[in-house]
Amino acid sequence: MSDIYESAANSLGLFNSPCLTKVELRVACKGISDRDALSKPDPCVVIKMQSHGQWLEVDRTEVIRSCLNPTFSKVFTLDFYFEEVQRLRYELYAISSSHNGMREVDCLGAMECTLGQIISQRKFTKALLKQGNTVGKSSIMITAEELTGNNDYVELSFSARKLDDKDFFSKSDPFLEIYRVNDDNTQQLVHRTETVMNNLNPVWKTFKTSLNSLCSGDHERILKCTVWDWDSNGKHDFIGEFQATFKEMRSAMDGRQVTVLIIQFNFFIIIKMHSFLDYIMGGCQIQFTVAIDFTASNGDPRNSCSLHYIHPYQPNEYLKALVAVGEICQDYDSDKMFPAFGFGARIPPDFKVTSLTFIVMGVSTFLNFAGIQGVVEAYQNCLPKIQLYGPTNIAPIIQKVANFASEEMHTKEAMQYFILLILTDGVITDMADTREAIVHASHLPMSVIIVGVGSADFTDMEMLDGDDGILRSPKGEPVLRDIVQFVPFRNFKHASPAALAKSVLAEVPNQVVDYYNSKGIKPKCPSEYESSRTFGH
Repeated sequence: MSDIYESAANSLGLFNSPCLTKVELRVACKGISDRDALSKPDPCVVIKMQSHGQWLEVDRTEVIRSCLNPTFSKVFTLDFYFEEVQRLRYELYAISSSHNGMREVDCLGAMECTLGQIISQRKFTKALLKQGNTVGKSSIMITAEELTGNNDYVELSFSARKLDDKDFFSKSDPFLEIYRVNDDNTQQLVHRTETVMNNLNPVWKTFKTSLNSLCSGDHERILKCTVWDWDSNGKHDFIGEFQATFKEMRSAMDGRQVTVLIIQFNFFIIIKMHSFLDYIMGGCQIQFTVAIDFTASNGDPRNSCSLHYIHPYQPNEYLKALVAVGEICQDYDSDKMFPAFGFGARIPPDFKVTSLTFIVMGVSTFLNFAGIQGVVEAYQNCLPKIQLYGPTNIAPIIQKVANFASEEMHTKEAMQYFILLILTDGVITDMADTREAIVHASHLPMSVIIVGVGSADFTDMEMLDGDDGILRSPKGEPVLRDIVQFVPFRNFKHASPAALAKSVLAEVPNQVVDYYNSKGIKPKCPSEYESSRTFGH
């Protein structure tokens, strides 16, 4: 590992932020060595998490008596943050009793990984390393499962028959209210239907509500439904009511009509809202691409004032941003081979001016580099070979990645989502083309992260980020969804690079889910995904 890469990577830390979701981890071990010919070991696994460079114990499994291939019943529940590197360490111990009755503890091996690696594999198997980092015969398997919340939606349809007529000169004007009965017996209105005028046999419109709003995720919670006759003066007349639990209402799920007093359930459907982890655990890979600005405004890389200056121990802003974001994304790409492009430079052998993208190595024929470390080394090797020039055109690189994403879109499967990281020191010179490219890319499985390096005025770049309004192409076509996140690096100059990663990657999980939901693409179930691939750990 290069000093620059290690320096940048080691500066990553943990930050408190809203938890994306919770995951449950289960542990099993195989091939534990039997040190004592007369008895088998009593294994136990300790899980630790790294915080500020220190390994802190999170929890430990139970001790299983006399077992060489234990499957532990203990379930570890951890908060998952996509935008952070969460480093874990598993330590396997053998607990035994000596001849004098004292308990002895032997460390049989350890394994380090990230939570992201476990989640992206769903079943993560790795050899345990003994003291001295030698590979032993025993291995550990971590199985991850999302702790599902109450994100599902319920679709309901109600009607009524032969309602009481509360009006003298016309029929009743009924509407329905549904209340959730809380633990303290208070009532929370969940939904109020439209009013059906002059009708004793109303059929109200189908509506959707979250499972959380309807019953707080409690299937035994009582729901109260009340029918009123609407009056223009607001003094509505009571017609009737009934109570039922969510579980009782689910009896209508098979499509048959269920009548409770005067109310009839026409149908009851639970709509599964897929999460980011559903897609990741279903085999969706994050395809990470980086594009680096090599225009002359960065300054001569041989000069210490240059934004591309390579200090022997202190990474420049380009490297800090690359490592901060790439360290996280690489956990969700199984082959960890990343394309790296440059723009705005004259490249060998003829050093012609080109606004198109080029492979970072300049004269290299290799498109992909092994891991973020490989990209870092390619960037360092590239600098002496090229001439910084211009212009700052980023539309070509967006279009290039969009071509990859377009091929994926036509598969109509949730298997590859593309993230393009653009590192640039100035305002782009092809704004119109860039807007056009982003609008096109918003229809594809991709997101764009732009980090502004240096002290330039990036005001014009803010318009590419749809947070303050809807980005439109020069022809007026709006983006289908917000896929761009722009941040100036100087906002994080005195913070850990992890703060930068947290800022630019926090929106990615929702962008992934929004894209696949908009296309009606469901994640593959884990069993379907596992049957289509071979594990190689």
